[in-house]
Amino acid sequence: MSIPQSAGGPIESRDDLVRYLEQGSKPKADWRIGTEHEKFVYDLSTMKPVPYEGRKGIRAMLEGMRRFGWEPVMEGDHIIGLSQDGASISLEPGGQFELSGAPLRSVHQTCAEVNTHQEQVREIANELGVGVMGLGYAPNWALDEVPQMPKGRYNIMRRYMPKVGGYGLEMMFRTCTVQVNLDYGSEADMVKKFRVGLALQPVATALFANSPFREGRPNGFLSYRSHIWTDVDNARAGMLPFVFEDGFGFERYVDYVLDVPMYFVYRDGRYIDVAGKSFRHFLEGSVPELKGITPTMADWADHLTTIFPEVRMKRFLEMRGADAGGWRRICGLPALWVGIYYDQTALDAAWDLVKTWTVEERQAMRDAVPRLAFKTPFRDRTVGDLARQMLDISAHGLSRRGATDSGGTNEEGFLQPLYELVNRGYTRAEETLAHFKGDWGGDMCRLFEAYNFL
Repeated sequence: MSIPQSAGGPIESRDDLVRYLEQGSKPKADWRIGTEHEKFVYDLSTMKPVPYEGRKGIRAMLEGMRRFGWEPVMEGDHIIGLSQDGASISLEPGGQFELSGAPLRSVHQTCAEVNTHQEQVREIANELGVGVMGLGYAPNWALDEVPQMPKGRYNIMRRYMPKVGGYGLEMMFRTCTVQVNLDYGSEADMVKKFRVGLALQPVATALFANSPFREGRPNGFLSYRSHIWTDVDNARAGMLPFVFEDGFGFERYVDYVLDVPMYFVYRDGRYIDVAGKSFRHFLEGSVPELKGITPTMADWADHLTTIFPEVRMKRFLEMRGADAGGWRRICGLPALWVGIYYDQTALDAAWDLVKTWTVEERQAMRDAVPRLAFKTPFRDRTVGDLARQMLDISAHGLSRRGATDSGGTNEEGFLQPLYELVNRGYTRAEETLAHFKGDWGGDMCRLFEAYNFL
């Protein structure tokens, strides 16, 4: 989740909010790739999550990373993140360690950034005696075992979440994801990409399904993280059917976001709790807690970071459907979506694939995938079949894109771990469950060994 945003001065009218999103439009030559991934940090001696303070704590991790040139981001006396050359490291509510990568030109550069991050984290983690693991959901930690990070926005969210859904605290403290942020060239380009992304997000969820355990036992799902999002806060999450309606564009999205309840407004280094009040009410001056406070574009940018649909728009589009997983697969997510979004022929092919799907079909697939993944039925085929088709569209797009590394290799190779899953017909979650029930003999320690990045 984000740190406070800097996006400009007072809001004069609703048109300013629309213009803010319009200004995200960029010529194709300026399109970039921003990859984010979260991971759990745990004590190697106990397999339990580490606290913020202490010799093995999250604060020590952040302070240690400063030796590599990262600059601290502070909230009061607490270091809550780091920044460097357009990238940032931030903390999720339960101490999940997140790299929000810089906007880069190619998946090769993204993967180099990810590998550099891994090397840096390895050095610090080895000194502290901690491990770092990528899974969509904490496999054996009770909610009360997970520490709370000292960030003001999380205190507000922690109080508010149980009022609006059954899984809000689960999402905050026990989930991890990998995401990619991608650009659009115009309103029409944004609309097509938004629709394709929403329709295919459940397929991506199946490809990355990797959260089959809860509190030391199989939980009945392959992507429990994805299931959790069905009951976090449906006022700010979901498949956004209105995106597929005639006339959708920047204005319609602004109207949606205006009516999504806020969590907070950030002023003078503190978070003002306005949970449940809409941004529209803030603009109208009818929020008592904000009397005399003028809404700014920075407030709008902050509010946009608290919207959690399957695809999210800020001044780019964010793909939000994937569980965290093994290190090799982190680079597979940006490759998957870059191949579709950044080649017009691929984007058109993806739209042809999904354009006749109904609201009901898209939602039914979204609801079933967390449990069934590739085996989810869809019309006369399965999500596994759709995953292969999605990968093929992306691979051809990456080939036409022609972004090569110094050795002349293009970006298609980053899809190989995903093709391996589709070719064998079962997910990483199913593979892990088979090990757990078989050669691991129910020993959860083996899971930590298998998924330790370091």
